[in-house]
Amino acid sequence: MLRRLAKDQPASFAFTPANLAWAKGQISKYPEGRQASAIIPLLWRAQEQEGWLSRPAIEHVSSMLGLAYIRGLEVATFYFMFQLQPVGSVAHIQICGTTSCMICGAEDLVAVAKELISPTPHALSADGKFSWEEVECMGACANAPMAQIGKDYYEDLTGDKLRELIGRFSNGEVPVPGSQIGRYAAEPAGGLTSLQDFAKGRKPHNASAQAAVDLGDTVKRIDGTEVALTTPWLGKTAKPAAKVAAKPAAAKPAAAASVAAPSVGGTKPKALKAARKGQADDLKLILGIGPKLEILCHSLGFFHFDQIAGWSADEIAWVDENLEGFKGRVTRDKWVVQAKILAEGGTVEAAERAAKD
Repeated sequence: MLRRLAKDQPASFAFTPANLAWAKGQISKYPEGRQASAIIPLLWRAQEQEGWLSRPAIEHVSSMLGLAYIRGLEVATFYFMFQLQPVGSVAHIQICGTTSCMICGAEDLVAVAKELISPTPHALSADGKFSWEEVECMGACANAPMAQIGKDYYEDLTGDKLRELIGRFSNGEVPVPGSQIGRYAAEPAGGLTSLQDFAKGRKPHNASAQAAVDLGDTVKRIDGTEVALTTPWLGKTAKPAAKVAAKPAAAKPAAAASVAAPSVGGTKPKALKAARKGQADDLKLILGIGPKLEILCHSLGFFHFDQIAGWSADEIAWVDENLEGFKGRVTRDKWVVQAKILAEGGTVEAAERAAKD
């Protein structure tokens, strides 16, 4: 199949700050000179942010990795998982058409998609809310026919059930993913014939559907704050955004006050009880600070770039020793150098370059 970029392209592309931090974390997995290995995850995150992969996005990712644009285009056009044209603002629906789904009614699902969305795949509905395509194979053969809507599987479908789902999505609802006939997972459609004791006391949904319900991101664009593990290989564990960002800047005063005298030499820098005007700087823009470290900095009373930029050698020693689980990070990642650049309005890229010099 010939895959071409969409005729109409946006003027530019940029990752959100959180997605940029995530992308840099992905690049850090690979040794110097091998950063191109991050091309697929970065293209994928660009698509999850915008819904589809534009030429500016491909070129932006290629530039981040030091690749010629044609190399990024080769990857993006080779893999069918990359959408090269705009998708529905609410959802893109991928209907499985492989043998199991086909013989169980996938053609009925395609007929509904053609009727309600567009006569042809990869075209927007009249209201711009939906798009669709036929794919092979989604690997949910036991619960055929099925479709992936957004990020989640909707299984045991019929034409009428898909029609209902599209209507509910259009109205702003997010129906629970998984089997649409009440199956917990892939047990017999008539119910369990064994392991019946196992079914007692289980959660309302199977692991996949339960995660979808808990995260609530089935058809949501990803801005980077939702990720549970941003860069675990660097020890930067983040909680879902709803939990972390509920009180973004106001670090708990009790936590700041509870910090005892330093366990070793050094002098604790001047701390704040809360962020100025209730709005903290995004400390995650400093290379080496992830969501967990940012929370720790807040608990110590550090909310702003200019605070970090003013630390003396003695104060750096204190912070380095009191970053529980992250000792030595201030010196290793040159926080003060980066913070000075950011506090003066410099770019994240300039701060990162300074940290690596």
